[in-house]
Amino acid sequence: MTAVETPEATLEPRVRRPLRLAELWLLMLAVAAGVGAFALVGMSISDALPTHFWFESLALVVLALVAHVVVRIRAPFASQTILPAAVLLNGVGLAMILRIQESGARGAAGADVVRNTQWSALGVVLACLVLWFLKDHRSLRKLTYTAMFASLVLLALPLVPGIGRSINGARIWIHLGGFSMQPAEFAKITLTVFFAGYLVSNRDTLALAGPKVLGLQLPRIRDLGPILLVWAASLAVLVFQRDLGTSLLLFGIFVAMLYLATQRFSWVLIGLLLFAGGAVLAAEVFPHVSQRMTGWLHAFDPAVFNARGGSGQLVAGLFGMANGGLFGTGWGQGFPYLVPFSFSDFIYTSLAEELGLTGMLAILLVFLILVERGLRTAITVRDGFGKLLAGGLAFTIALQTFVVVGGVTRLIPLTGLTLPFMAQGGSSLLSNWIIVAILLRVSDSALRPSTLPVRGQVGQGRIAPADGEHPGVGNADGEHPGTAPIQVVPPRVGGDL
Repeated sequence: MTAVETPEATLEPRVRRPLRLAELWLLMLAVAAGVGAFALVGMSISDALPTHFWFESLALVVLALVAHVVVRIRAPFASQTILPAAVLLNGVGLAMILRIQESGARGAAGADVVRNTQWSALGVVLACLVLWFLKDHRSLRKLTYTAMFASLVLLALPLVPGIGRSINGARIWIHLGGFSMQPAEFAKITLTVFFAGYLVSNRDTLALAGPKVLGLQLPRIRDLGPILLVWAASLAVLVFQRDLGTSLLLFGIFVAMLYLATQRFSWVLIGLLLFAGGAVLAAEVFPHVSQRMTGWLHAFDPAVFNARGGSGQLVAGLFGMANGGLFGTGWGQGFPYLVPFSFSDFIYTSLAEELGLTGMLAILLVFLILVERGLRTAITVRDGFGKLLAGGLAFTIALQTFVVVGGVTRLIPLTGLTLPFMAQGGSSLLSNWIIVAILLRVSDSALRPSTLPVRGQVGQGRIAPADGEHPGVGNADGEHPGTAPIQVVPPRVGGDL
């Protein structure tokens, strides 16, 4: 068999797998930060290691190593900063939950670090399974409309009598077999898959058709159908489930992915106008939305502060952050447990009090690195579906982080969403670890060198568009045309940081 006839399958082993040493070192630092925080919590509160120190530390080390090995085997060319960033955020979040639980305060009764560690372990296991069995992210495109159906089912489950539950006024939970879960956390993933598959097939129509008014390329009326449908679905979540955060998240993901697919600012403007109009209407018609708006605008008004469901929790969080100052009170030295739900919805204010403004910015920087790696993956990957999928998932983490941090700092109204990887909650941990796994898979595809026969000889390289070719999202099917000239770019064997 000549070199030209050699099948690609026989060439794949010749691509040397990177050692991923950078990821290993970063994981060691991430685990050390978590274990160190566990120890500081106990030493500050009782001058001894906390009750669950060895369990938490061993669990964090094992989970990080298992995830690293699976990534090393199944996605060796993926970005080497995505996994350490997720482990660092998860570890610091567990340390804060442990700190609140160890305080023994009445307001800390719901904190359960052991249970949250178990959910973290299950999330890492699910991420490893996704990496192991999802060999090519493009296979998800075949599930475009299946993902749409699954999304509708997941969003409707909390409304089903018998399994749906209302907690704190929001009907976003289901209870099955003694376990509670938020289906909307998984719907954000399936919706992103659906949006990516739908938009990669219809982006030419959305981007090119329609009149131009005042410098903006407006869509045709019939092309507004999908965005109006998603707008109606997000308002339905807001009205029937009383969940402002999920409504904002779902609609924001779709508008962001529309912009990624079409590069038309008019879609963003239309989306913002539609959501703003819907939010104003909901604030006038529905009491629970009006209550959130009043608590945001008049947080320090005594009548609002003392009202049931008023701004007391928000103001307590603000005072906690003020108490933290620039460098914080230190692990175990503050009073974060005075804020209701300090281990879930308000965990960011708890971290801000004990780590200070410096710690807040460091945590936001880690989130920024995670999102930047996702967007970099979207830029690098060569198929249109992968670009939209990675960009949508990265924006999901970015938007959820902004909504949570903006809510507790009173930049925007409180929404009830949880901070990814850090807040107590099984559904959030599972869904966000699945997002990490998909980003790693797409990143591996983007950075993996392709093995191609070049001029009668076996060569290794990465397919790139020739000079003058558009390196964007490809043709209408999301792939580069097979007739395009091919250049071979030398592979980056060491992976990408």
